[in-house]
Amino acid sequence: MIKIRIQDEKGFVETDAVSKNCWIDARNVDKEDIERLETEFRIAPELLTDIMDADEQARLEKEDEYTALIVRLPVSDEKAEVVFYTQPLGIILFSDRIVTICQSSSEALDDIVKNRVRGFSIKNKSAFVLNLLGRFAFTFLKYLKELNKRTNLIKNELQRSIKNNELIQLLSIQKSLVFFTTSIKSNELLLEKLQKSPLIRFKEDEKDLLEDVVIENRQAIEMANIYSSILTGTMDAFASVISNNLNIVMKRLTVVSIVLMIPTLIYSLFGMNVALPFEEEPGIGWMIIIISLMAAALGAVFLNRERQVKQAVRQKGKVKKRK
Repeated sequence: MIKIRIQDEKGFVETDAVSKNCWIDARNVDKEDIERLETEFRIAPELLTDIMDADEQARLEKEDEYTALIVRLPVSDEKAEVVFYTQPLGIILFSDRIVTICQSSSEALDDIVKNRVRGFSIKNKSAFVLNLLGRFAFTFLKYLKELNKRTNLIKNELQRSIKNNELIQLLSIQKSLVFFTTSIKSNELLLEKLQKSPLIRFKEDEKDLLEDVVIENRQAIEMANIYSSILTGTMDAFASVISNNLNIVMKRLTVVSIVLMIPTLIYSLFGMNVALPFEEEPGIGWMIIIISLMAAALGAVFLNRERQVKQAVRQKGKVKKRK
């Protein structure tokens, strides 16, 4: 869908005609929108193909009629398999208008349209780019905090009961952090190029704004790296807990199997088709049951005693190490 917006004293207003200093906002574009962008707005098909590529990295290039930037945009979709991810956003700066193109919508763009960003103007194209990049960095930070909050909630659930659903959610968060880290680093390279490139000229006050955007972007990278390291350590810890719990269960099942083998052996001896002592005695069946139960109980006591002895030896070893 393509919407044409102009800016007045109250904020952004939609219009049907292209005018000077307008913002052409194209989101969730389809085939018809792409054809319109090519014919009516004279945007190269190769550039549109790059913007539609979900894996396209941030970059800056100059054409005859416009200057084009591709940046990575943070996106949130609760219905998607990975809730938080990124998409490429194309920013095309003409002499009399600005065009932005993205495959999906975003909270950052909605905030701008709804006048939630102070001092945002489409008349100054260099300031427009900086404010847009700054809002993207702010949204990255916001989503990273939300990811950390969700991670803590899932960790609490895992401490009560370890289920596959919680582990899958942690894996989805880890994917989001990987997407964010690579995208923010790509945007950082673009910001460094903007500081050196003569394609977009910034005023002195805009250079200060550019420095602020660079700082926020670096802060987002550090937060993404920290949260990613914490999540990786958390998943490794829970994997160790799951493995340890499995070992404990297998050990208990082994003890039960050994204890049950004792009465099984006794019953097997008296079940053979050969002459056995006391087989004609009255009440021999009950005697076999009692003997089997006593043997099983003695075996359980013996195995439990062995376990207690090993634990005592380990505790003494830890005390000696502390001394």
